[in-house]
This record gives sequence, C-alpha cells and structure tokens, in this order.
Amino acid sequence: MERKPVKKVVLAYSGGLDTSVIVPWLRENYGCEVITFTADLGQGDHELEGLEAKALASGASKAYIEDLRQVFLTDFVFPTMMAGAVYEREYLLGTSFARPLIARRQVEIAELEGADAVAHGCTGKGNDQVRFELTVQALNPHLRIIAPWREWHIRSREDAMAYAAAHNVPIRQTPHSIYSRDANIWHVSHEGGPLEDPWYEPDEEMFLRTVAPERAPDEPEYVEIDFRSGVPHRLNGVACGPVELLTELNRLAGKHGVGRVDIVENRLVGIKSRGVYETPGGTVLYAAHHALETLTLDRETMHYKELVACRYAELVYYGQWFTPLREALDAFVAHTQARVTGTVRCKLYKGSCTVVGRRSPNSLYREDYATFGADDVYDQKDAEGFIRLFGLPMKVRALLDIEGLGVSRYRAPDYTSFKRD
Repeated sequence: MERKPVKKVVLAYSGGLDTSVIVPWLRENYGCEVITFTADLGQGDHELEGLEAKALASGASKAYIEDLRQVFLTDFVFPTMMAGAVYEREYLLGTSFARPLIARRQVEIAELEGADAVAHGCTGKGNDQVRFELTVQALNPHLRIIAPWREWHIRSREDAMAYAAAHNVPIRQTPHSIYSRDANIWHVSHEGGPLEDPWYEPDEEMFLRTVAPERAPDEPEYVEIDFRSGVPHRLNGVACGPVELLTELNRLAGKHGVGRVDIVENRLVGIKSRGVYETPGGTVLYAAHHALETLTLDRETMHYKELVACRYAELVYYGQWFTPLREALDAFVAHTQARVTGTVRCKLYKGSCTVVGRRSPNSLYREDYATFGADDVYDQKDAEGFIRLFGLPMKVRALLDIEGLGVSRYRAPDYTSFKRD
C-alpha cells in the first residue's frame, strides 16, 4: 500500500495496547516524526505513571501530558448533565464527551508543533474514530488524519500484543485479561473479552470503582449536593471545585455500589455493542440535578427539555460536539438553568441512589396549593370549567360520531375474546 508522505504526526496517546504499538508503526510505515499527546482526564496515576518515558522509548520525539480534568468537567461533562442527556436511557456518555476535548487539544498541539497530521488508535468498528475525526474536520480540516486500524495488518488485540513484543514495547494487557477499558474522572467503561457474549455475567473482579451492591455497607449514607444555576458547587455543605467534588462523590457512591450499568448499545457505525460502565458520582449528580429541576422548572419547559435531552445525547454520542446545533441547544439549556439553584439530599444504599429531599429558593412548588388538606387559595369548583374546556375537542368528536354513526368511535375491547394458550 502506497502512503502519501507525512513529516510530523501528533498521536493521541493513552499508553494502552493500541496506541503503544502505533508509535513504532508510524515511524516504520511513514518514516515520520511522532509526538504523543496524553490528556489527564482523571484516569488515575497508575495510567499516567511512566507514560512520557514509555512514549520516548517507543520512538516518540516529544511527549505532551496535560491535566485537563477541570475543563473536561466544566466545559463538557456539566453542560451535558444540565441538558439531561442520556444515550439510550442508560449511558451517561463518559467516553463520548471526552473524545472531542482530547481531539481539540490534539489539533492545537499539531498547530503549535507545525505537524501536518494527527493520528488515533480507534478501531474501524467503533464510535471513537468518528468523534476524533469529526472534531479534527471541524477545527482544522487541513490536517491529515491517520487511523492505523484501518490500514495495518493487525486485526485483534492478540496481534497487537505480538507486534508490541516484537518491537520491545511494554504493555499491561495479557491474554488472560483482555478488556478494552476507557477511564476518566467521570466513568470507567469495560468492553471486549468475555463481555462480547451478552449472556455472560461480568466477573466481580472486573469492576474498578464500585463494590458489588450485596457487599456494600448495610447502613445507608446520605449526601447533600448544592447547585448554583445547574452547576454543583458544594458537597455535604463544603464548597469545592469540580474535580474535588466529583472525586469525593465517586468515592462515596462507589463504596455503596452505585452507578453500574450493563447495556447493549447501538453504535453509530450500525453495530450493536455490549458495554459495562461504572459512573458512581455521575449517577448521583444526574439524579440530584433532575430532582432540583422538578422544583424550579415549569411544566412546559421541563417537557420540552426532555426532547432536547434525547437529541443532545445523540449529538454527543455521534461525535458532533463542534456543531451549530449543539451550540444552539447549549444556549437553550443554559437559559433553563438560570433558576436551578438549591440543595438535594440523596440516600446511597446497596447500589441505589434515591432522592429523599430537595429545596430551592426558586421553587415553584407551593404547599398551600398542593396540599390535600384544607386551603383557601384554590377553589376546587374551578376544575369543572377547566375540564369542560380541556375536553371540548373530544366531546365534539364523540357527538359527531354518535350523530353520524350511531355509536362512539371508541369502545372498550372485548377481553372475553382472548383465549389462553
């Protein structure tokens, strides 16, 4: 295969199996200079330890490692949470919104270093290739994109391990522990290996941030989260920054087994994929934020926002972060969050997060109107006129049917016609 020459490439480098072998592969097949870029998104010190030395030893000329945890939370995670975006009702998008941030900084480094190409280690079957490449196209379409998984002879993780061994690249995976993982401060994902059988129940040893619910403490634990305009800023009465807040919330929720999800999702490329996710702190934040919105948003805004949440989740999952539509939806969401200020109390127990209290200075909830007891602010006789007007279209339709057909269009089904097998 003839390849167009490349002088300098910036590689999105995690230090995992795929990107570890890409460094020597790029040098061997393109004869180019390779610069690696690693984003610290909270994957843990064990993932970052020795990464610069490893990249340089593998043949990279320079290695960037940057702490982007705060910008990750404030510019990507929290806006998505405030939108209420959840992909296919369960996935809290932990990998999805990390990729546009990594790719954005990768483009900036490529421009800084005068590189003419960027590269990633995403497979040709997954979503991440789309997320990386759409970001590059949106921010600098002049950069060439190299995706080794779409070019090389390596077709499995076993092949990649053999290539690494032949080029003296140290790796962590072994044939007996092959999970494709992505970790950041928001979540940990697990794919591949035995999980490719959707009937297979994950081994408990696979989980990294949550204990099994049956092994969680026998006593519940309560946490209080304060929000200001939709953004969490206090945990249990203590003011803290985004990174500190989520780190502690991950610890508390993980201790009680909160935040596990096991799903078969529809990938953008049309393949169904089984993934197991651990999102302990994020699960609590989503529940608490939604509970506060039930107090502070009016009905019509809440219901319309549910439609926006579904579309927003698709945009994030599909890698369309840097698009006019996402920016426009962000403007809508930001407007809805102006009054989402208050405190939510959650109970963590045996894998569940239950909202047990919520309060806000902007609450639209009025006990004097909602009470079932005696009150003098609501005349229940008013409901009669409201119901007559609200049901007027249905009444007119029924009158027309009866006058024209002699019978109403809607009749109860005859359940006696159903027979048991």
